[in-house]
Amino acid sequence: MKVLKFGGTSVGSAQRIKDVAALVAKRGKNIIVLSAMSGTTNSLVEISDYLYKKNITGAKETINALEAKYMRTIDELFATEEHRRAATEAIKERFDFIRSFNKPIFTLFEEKEILAQGELISTALMFNYMKESGINVVMLPALEFMRTDKNAEPDSQYIQDKLGTLLNESPDADIYLTQGYICRNAYGEIDNLQRGGSDYTASLIGAAVKADEIEIWTDIDGMHNNDPRFVEGTKPVSELHFEEAAELAYFGAKILHPTCVLPAKLNNIPVRLLNTMQPDAHGTLIYNSRPDHSIKAVAAKDNITAIKIKSSRMLLAYGFMRKVFEIFETHRTSIDMVATSEVGVSVTIDNERNLHSIIEDLKKFGTVSVDHDMVIICVVGDLEWQNRGFEAEVINALKDIPVRMISYGGSNYNISLLVRKSDKVEALNLLSKRLFK
Repeated sequence: MKVLKFGGTSVGSAQRIKDVAALVAKRGKNIIVLSAMSGTTNSLVEISDYLYKKNITGAKETINALEAKYMRTIDELFATEEHRRAATEAIKERFDFIRSFNKPIFTLFEEKEILAQGELISTALMFNYMKESGINVVMLPALEFMRTDKNAEPDSQYIQDKLGTLLNESPDADIYLTQGYICRNAYGEIDNLQRGGSDYTASLIGAAVKADEIEIWTDIDGMHNNDPRFVEGTKPVSELHFEEAAELAYFGAKILHPTCVLPAKLNNIPVRLLNTMQPDAHGTLIYNSRPDHSIKAVAAKDNITAIKIKSSRMLLAYGFMRKVFEIFETHRTSIDMVATSEVGVSVTIDNERNLHSIIEDLKKFGTVSVDHDMVIICVVGDLEWQNRGFEAEVINALKDIPVRMISYGGSNYNISLLVRKSDKVEALNLLSKRLFK
């Protein structure tokens, strides 16, 4: 059995819902995970924002507009009155539920309940359309098996036990359908998986059922070897190690969230990235592959801030680094890159929310300087230090680009370079020309 996850653009219209239903019907007995239709989550966030501001009129106008969009989708999707009526009733129930949030007090708990409706709506549409098409489909409600613990981490044993029970109740089904992104927390409240969303759901389900493979279907044919928005002639990477995929995802490859493949990696389940618009394309296969002594891809992470702390007290001193890093921990700000010398340390962050406070605290230990509008360029591949020449190829490619920091050796799969935002596009193109001839 495989787990197939379809993103919002893959089910973004009546025709695409039809295409996905036809696609999965040909692929045998599998579990299908759906995201909300594209644009829906943004509308639900907007509705929540109105409710936070106690603007009930604004919320209801947005609700009505979103509901009208779905009613048009229903008209285009269904051919029989029976299933059109069933879908209409299911969707109306969801929107009536959203309208019920009209009290003066609106909190994060209510917002999470509203955000969960997108996936409940998309699966209701798909379920009824599959039924109309004669597909033997069974709904696996995510809120009955997907749960996080008191640390907001997935409760793997609970997921495995509950999901196993649901599957055993319908052994003759051809397709099992469920929602991505949504879950319940340890207290039974509606919540969401946040990091990775529906991709994370698919990976967790795959691990729970020991799937043969997890397929992530989007609107692009796998991870490309560079950013196609800025570089011409990019190509999908045929195969990646889990670590390579995680590095690319973290440093800018938006097709996949960096944490979502962890359950698949730990359970040695391959993940394949595929394109719903080109279902016959090979895509990208991610697994615990052997090193192949090659550079695979380049990605870029924007909105980076570099902070340099220079202090003579660092010379031959112990405990200095701990004090510096404790400041970032205190202000709940993660660090991407680190470079050190005898009297200084440079770090990068991707969130300036607490920057002023961080700088004030760092000034207790040395002179602080800050560079804004920076970009991390990440080169990924088999970068074991024994593999001669790879780092030289990267540096030579950027010989005419000012490089603020370099991180090499912290990972066997990554070289990271910090450049100015204004040099990003040129850097990406130079690396492509040099590394992917």
